[in-house]
Amino acid sequence: MFDKKLIMIPGPTNVSDRVMRAMIKPMIDHRSPEFKALYESLTENMKYVFQTESDVYALTVSGTGGVECAVGNSITPGDKVIVPVFGLFSERASEAVVRRGGRVVKLQITWGTAPTADQVAEAVQKEKDVKAILVVYNETSSGVTVRELPEIGRIAAENNLLLVVDAVSILGGDELPVDKWGIDICVTASQKCLACPPGLSLFSVSQKAWEIIEKVEKPFYFDMTEMREFGKKKETPFTPAIPLFFALDEALKMIREEGLENRIRRHRVCSEAFYAAVEALGLKPFPEKKSRSNTVIAFNKPDGVDNAQVRRIMDEQYGVVISPGAGKLKDTMFRIGCMGIVSETETLLTINALENALAKQGYKFRKGAGLEAARRMFC
Repeated sequence: MFDKKLIMIPGPTNVSDRVMRAMIKPMIDHRSPEFKALYESLTENMKYVFQTESDVYALTVSGTGGVECAVGNSITPGDKVIVPVFGLFSERASEAVVRRGGRVVKLQITWGTAPTADQVAEAVQKEKDVKAILVVYNETSSGVTVRELPEIGRIAAENNLLLVVDAVSILGGDELPVDKWGIDICVTASQKCLACPPGLSLFSVSQKAWEIIEKVEKPFYFDMTEMREFGKKKETPFTPAIPLFFALDEALKMIREEGLENRIRRHRVCSEAFYAAVEALGLKPFPEKKSRSNTVIAFNKPDGVDNAQVRRIMDEQYGVVISPGAGKLKDTMFRIGCMGIVSETETLLTINALENALAKQGYKFRKGAGLEAARRMFC
């Protein structure tokens, strides 16, 4: 039951042996010189991946915890926040603001499409007293990426608004130059495109964000000002998950060795191969083409095919694990994680398993069509 499988879900994803081995290093004191050296290495490499000169932190918590940390440090009761909602995770982001006491200006966007800069600009002009814009850059539930995020960043800057970005399922797998795009707080997680085990949230904080954070009554565990003060000593306020810090350090080093530009290109080519295969098999991608994610491949389940059975066959007979849809799309869609450790090999193995599982469910297509279409993307 513990045989190694190919985990092709939208996180957690496959982790290299090199990163896994890092977790079994001997335990160290989190107030020791050894930890300070580890903290310094993490900081340097996180800044590289975030493409930022701002402060960066790793927090022992899930990606959702990271989003709540960002909201809890920047939003106070009564603050008005624009949140485009176009999937399950953007709905969760809006709920985090509500739980904090903020007033959400919810932009309801059809699932499968992305919010536009014009929609955000219109809301900013209409509402007048907005404090922040909270955007899920990559909606994991629907495979949609907000391609107009740079323009939304300019809108935030021109109106002196805080821009908070949930980049949990995309940072390290697609373009996201934090400083260039004017992102004030950017949140991601260890178990997605960084190809690290789950349990850590990473985030960057701009100077503009600090000016707001310093005036906010903050949570106890999630207090970013405490993280900053301890960070000056290359420490964390509370005991971190040290084995995960070792793993993250190794994963970030591997990203630097590959080169961020090369890594992003690899994710893009693999996503193009997946979508080429999906279409060659007569399946329908869920997102509109211009907003398709390079890290989450989402496509509709064909009629007459049992979603759970397809995934069971792929898992039990081919050792490949993919996901159903999320939320209201759970039974009508498949999702494949195209993130972290993904190359031609993983892509073709997944497509082969999908073809065979669909065939065993009676779905009609030309055998090998998906594999042929995908291979052409790697030529």
